[in-house]
Amino acid sequence: MIRVENISHSYGEVQALRDISFEVKKGQIFGLIGPDGAGKTTLIRILTTLILADQGTAFIDGMEVQKEYKKIRSQIGYMPGRFSLYEDLSILENLNLFAAIFGTTLDENYHLIEDIYKQIEPFKHRRAGQLSGGMKQKLALSCAMIHAPNVIFLDEPTTGVDPVSRKEFWQMLKTLKERGITILVSTPYMDEAAMCSEVALIHDGQFLDIDTPEKIISKYKPLLYRAKSSKNNALLKEIRNSGWTKSAYLNGEFVHFTVEDLNDVNKIRVFIQKQEIEIMEFKEVNPSIEDCFMDLMHSPTE
Repeated sequence: MIRVENISHSYGEVQALRDISFEVKKGQIFGLIGPDGAGKTTLIRILTTLILADQGTAFIDGMEVQKEYKKIRSQIGYMPGRFSLYEDLSILENLNLFAAIFGTTLDENYHLIEDIYKQIEPFKHRRAGQLSGGMKQKLALSCAMIHAPNVIFLDEPTTGVDPVSRKEFWQMLKTLKERGITILVSTPYMDEAAMCSEVALIHDGQFLDIDTPEKIISKYKPLLYRAKSSKNNALLKEIRNSGWTKSAYLNGEFVHFTVEDLNDVNKIRVFIQKQEIEIMEFKEVNPSIEDCFMDLMHSPTE
């Protein structure tokens, strides 16, 4: 459904994308996972025909993004990272406007967005600018779906919304996937990778790995430990100063660190205790996608 071939793009001297290639199958949720500035938005804007790549090309449902951009625009849905609907129009007025732009009506395609729209329909006369983050999210997705697209592109749709709204949004995407709609979604939240059929970990305009979340985790090789203290920043500093770690970083309420030799683990524990830092937890753990990302980011490129 989506095929990208050797895409590169620069903004002046800043290389935003570096020789990106991948494919997304029909009915998949494909996740672009990476921090701000990694190149996610640039890639989505190229795929939605908003900007041209410097090198390479891409195809959406067999249509080339430069030559057939008009056809592509009529058959895809796009939800930009920043809320971009008309804030002085109501929910209903925004939906009617977007339906009219694509030559349809809300009544005609109501069934396509019913599961999403019914959650905000009681407030249909409220102006978009007065909606909460979660309601804006649902309205934007409804507008992106009103013309029955085969593919939808979502640029960091859960950024800035509460955890409950994030969970609800991913449930809506799962429902769309079950209908056979192909979804490409970007996010800086590593935990959302588990919701995707396949993910690409992206950093500094390059893919670190592309695979299912399970397979990416299965390829993780370092010995991974986590520690916790009432002073995690001091703990992190001393773990790094110990000289026996391969990497060390904050992960939520813990410090995660990797070692190459199991014998180094006790040496690190003793070293920390000598610094008079109380250790509340210290144990080996299984890696998450975030741990995989950190390992790949600091691994030498072949």
